[in-house]
Amino acid sequence: MLTFPKRSIQMPITYRLAKDFNVAANIIRAQVAPNQMGTMVVELAGDIDELDASIEWMRSQNITVSLASGEILIDEDSCVHCGLCTGICPTEALTLEPSSFKLTFTRSRCIVCEQCIPTCPVQAISTNL
Repeated sequence: MLTFPKRSIQMPITYRLAKDFNVAANIIRAQVAPNQMGTMVVELAGDIDELDASIEWMRSQNITVSLASGEILIDEDSCVHCGLCTGICPTEALTLEPSSFKLTFTRSRCIVCEQCIPTCPVQAISTNL
């Protein structure tokens, strides 16, 4: 997650990541407005050294970089398998099993963007952050 101060909101971050560091930035969610603090959830891909250098550069620009270190947890006892979370999941880590209509969570596909958490009507999804 990237958090931008008001003065950095106009900076073309994803362009600079691609051009200067050869790092691809997949924007998962963004909330950016003029003269306001902005946030962006991104998935970064590239050479590990270039990733490290790009994160260091962003921090030097007063952009707060928070790495996803937790994981999504699903309370199997509370889940009603409604499937609402599957429609919001950008990586299809959450899917409904076609034959049983049971929720399936593929942890390896999850990027911990947390979009599923507020979507769950029974609050069966949380994070261990």
